[in-house]
Amino acid sequence: MALRFLKKRGYHLIEKNYVCKLGEMDIIAREKDTLAFIEVKTRTSTFFGPPQLAVTSSKQRQLSKVALYYLKEKRLEDVKARFDVVAILLGQEGEEVELIRDAFDLNWP
Repeated sequence: MALRFLKKRGYHLIEKNYVCKLGEMDIIAREKDTLAFIEVKTRTSTFFGPPQLAVTSSKQRQLSKVALYYLKEKRLEDVKARFDVVAILLGQEGEEVELIRDAFDLNWP
């Protein structure tokens, strides 16, 4: 669902479920000249808040470490990059998908 949503918005998939020794990144994609590290959060209700609230500061730090590792591993340190979040709410009225571009800044370890 998230991949289809992103492709319709001009994103080109590079990696899905990228795993390294520091953790995992749901999606790595390119949008124009920018590399997007994308976290996907899905919820069936907003009882605990909207899905994007699950990307806590500790999760942001962990994702930052994975992104830095990826950039170094692929020798892409000079590439423009950002963090996006795809928030998916699966409710009784159907699904709501929201893209939050530049959801948070790189958290240096």
